[in-house]
Amino acid sequence: MTTHVIGAGLAGLAAALAVRGPVVVHEAAVVAGGRARALPDGTDNGTHALLGANRVALDFLRDVGALEHWVEPEPEGLPVLDLADGRARRMALSPLGWLRAAKRPDGLTARALAALMRLAGPGDRAVGPALAEHPAFLRGFVEPLVIAALNTPVAEASSRRLAAVLRRVGTPGAARLLVARRGLGPDLVEPALAALRSRGGTVRHNARLRALRIEHHRLTALDFGDELVVLGEGDRVILALPPWEAARLVPGLRVPAEHAPILNLHFTHAAPGPVRFLGVLGGLCQWVLVRPGAIAVTVSAADAEAQEATADLAPRAWSEIRALARAFALPGEWPEAPPPCRAIKERRATPRHRPGDPPPPPILALPNLALAGDWMEPVLPATIDAAIRAGRRAARALG
Repeated sequence: MTTHVIGAGLAGLAAALAVRGPVVVHEAAVVAGGRARALPDGTDNGTHALLGANRVALDFLRDVGALEHWVEPEPEGLPVLDLADGRARRMALSPLGWLRAAKRPDGLTARALAALMRLAGPGDRAVGPALAEHPAFLRGFVEPLVIAALNTPVAEASSRRLAAVLRRVGTPGAARLLVARRGLGPDLVEPALAALRSRGGTVRHNARLRALRIEHHRLTALDFGDELVVLGEGDRVILALPPWEAARLVPGLRVPAEHAPILNLHFTHAAPGPVRFLGVLGGLCQWVLVRPGAIAVTVSAADAEAQEATADLAPRAWSEIRALARAFALPGEWPEAPPPCRAIKERRATPRHRPGDPPPPPILALPNLALAGDWMEPVLPATIDAAIRAGRRAARALG
């Protein structure tokens, strides 16, 4: 009895590591990782971070022996520079840290906090309008959180999805921010692949699934164009693909109709010192990850920015990075001219999480075919944690 996993993104790798018995992963690309992949030159495709609340993702890292490579770069609070007034300070991500006035978000009042808590009640509505009476709190805390977690503009983001995030970050340790010391390739994808191979799993690259053969309400074969894999009686398949690819293969499948882009800028820069993770308010940059030799910038919900040329984006971003370096005394040289920059634009990075979105389809599309992917998460937004949850859930659904 063989399990075939289609897609070597995080959902597919999590599913492959969760099933029992022989497993074969079929991946269309030359590298694994999906939308959280490492690029051919070894850099990440984006600025990826986990929170202590992402317990399933952290358990996955522990399972593949990679957790020790993830570090907490800002244990004293997130350094944030507000470009509107030049203020630089550290902000606590957890409500428990707000007991210290210096680490509270701007605009945090009893009424603002009560308005935020009401979003966790019944129903689903847009976050921005619901907090419009508290503009400072919305700008300084809620909007950055919404854009980072939901990758959806705050004016249209789902309060139900945000509430699921808030419920998880309020406990001790849940707001700890962790990043891969070297990058997703060496600190996530490669350990997962090594664990899979050590357990007898196989990964086939350059294997794009062309079609599914279905007979009598069962999946009978996988058509890869140059090869037809006929399924045995006990064989099973997990389709761990982006929603548009899943819809191409499964007729009538309900998938998210609209997606939001993420823009990532990668600067080559010999920055000495430890790994740092910093935030910016009021600029192009949102999150800046500083590693020795490279700086990565993430712009989520980047509808407008994803259309701009790198030659226009790089000087703007570099100017903000230099301001961050001055504000928080980052070591090294920070010349006025931007260093070489590479832009990575994930135009369909995640679904848009809006109020009233229909639930994902059933996990079992057929008795021997399960669906996985971050878009299959019914409660949480589409993140690394959601992808791993969905992969493990698909494996359980097939028994």
